[in-house]
Amino acid sequence: MSKPTSDGTIGLKEAISIGIGGMVGGGIFAVLGLAVSLAQGGTPVAFILAGALALITSYSYAKLSRSYPDRGGTVKFINQGFGRTIFSGAMNNLLWISYIIMLSLYASAFGSYAPNLFKITPNPTIDFHIYASAIIVLATAINYYSIAVVGKIESYAVVIKLVILIGFIFVGAYGLFGNSNLEQLALEHWETPIKLFAGGMVIFVAYEGFELIANAAPDIKTPEKNISKAYYISVGFVIVLYVVIAIVTVGSLPFKNIADAQDYVLAEAAKPMLGQTGFTIITIAALISTFSAINASLYGGSRVNFEIAEDDELPHHFLSKFWNQPIGLMITAIATLVLVNLLDLESISTAGSIGFLLIFAIVNYVGFKLHNEIGARKWLPITGCILCLLALATLIIQQLNSNWAGVAVSIGLIGLCFLIEWGYKKTEHKK
Repeated sequence: MSKPTSDGTIGLKEAISIGIGGMVGGGIFAVLGLAVSLAQGGTPVAFILAGALALITSYSYAKLSRSYPDRGGTVKFINQGFGRTIFSGAMNNLLWISYIIMLSLYASAFGSYAPNLFKITPNPTIDFHIYASAIIVLATAINYYSIAVVGKIESYAVVIKLVILIGFIFVGAYGLFGNSNLEQLALEHWETPIKLFAGGMVIFVAYEGFELIANAAPDIKTPEKNISKAYYISVGFVIVLYVVIAIVTVGSLPFKNIADAQDYVLAEAAKPMLGQTGFTIITIAALISTFSAINASLYGGSRVNFEIAEDDELPHHFLSKFWNQPIGLMITAIATLVLVNLLDLESISTAGSIGFLLIFAIVNYVGFKLHNEIGARKWLPITGCILCLLALATLIIQQLNSNWAGVAVSIGLIGLCFLIEWGYKKTEHKK
């Protein structure tokens, strides 16, 4: 078992920024309207439920990151717990595909917000597809041009989007005084507990990015203290941020207005306080956030693909370079283009949440299985595992009634991951 050293280059503040930047990417802009449509007045509770699950899971990540620091992050944790088997390979492939789904979610949000500033055609649907596709192409070009540029964009974007979102909260909170829509937060406007829980799990993708801290673990200074702090502080901060944003949004707009502007509801929620200026500012923030998230996730997805191939869980062809970058970058970009132009927002969000809930259940189980080696209290990781599986089952059952396509895509992709890994292992054994 390798132990982290204390001479890293990433301090606590930077590590926290990685976690917050990973979570507050395009997720909140993409799924807030969807969350309100599912949970109604109970939307803040849905965000709390999803955040609680992320916080419990971050315990397993913190312990595993301290004991097995590796830039492969989640890929290495799964292999540490299960060895290099068909199961671990399939789960790691699912992680790569889940990155592609998240990219589709961010591109979908960009495509929804961008036409509010500049319409290309009279048809909003055509505009959506043009913008969603163009931003993927642009981000791919930037990734090929310079990884350093990707890092600079992300570092500036984290500050810009947090300043704008916190400003939105303060202005929105002030505007709530005397707002008749505050009654929408009352208990009678909440959905049933099971729907609140299912709603929280559909929007679980908004918390997904905290695991990026694991990839930075080998470079974190004083890791025995800072790794755990980075996880807990970043997740805790984002829970509070999301819950307050949900309160301000539901308290600012009638449910009908939220439904009409579901894909760009955060910008619409700024209108009652700041008018068209507020709408434009939040729209710009959404575009910056989703663009930076696409940039970073394209790089992250290609690295995951490369790590899996390096661990002999995908053909070594994926170790090849194309224009001096892993071939997985181009494959990830093409797959994202296909998904964002085929699936609707709810199906993308459902598929992403199902993928990450399953992966996080597995990581929690690894934390339980290796609790003696990593110094973990075994009841916490197994609780996280059980809750992730319960959340997964609840989400699938709930979505089967309203969004069977998203469930079918998710199950099909999971099955495909196992099929690909089984086929690869079988071929390799014959050599």
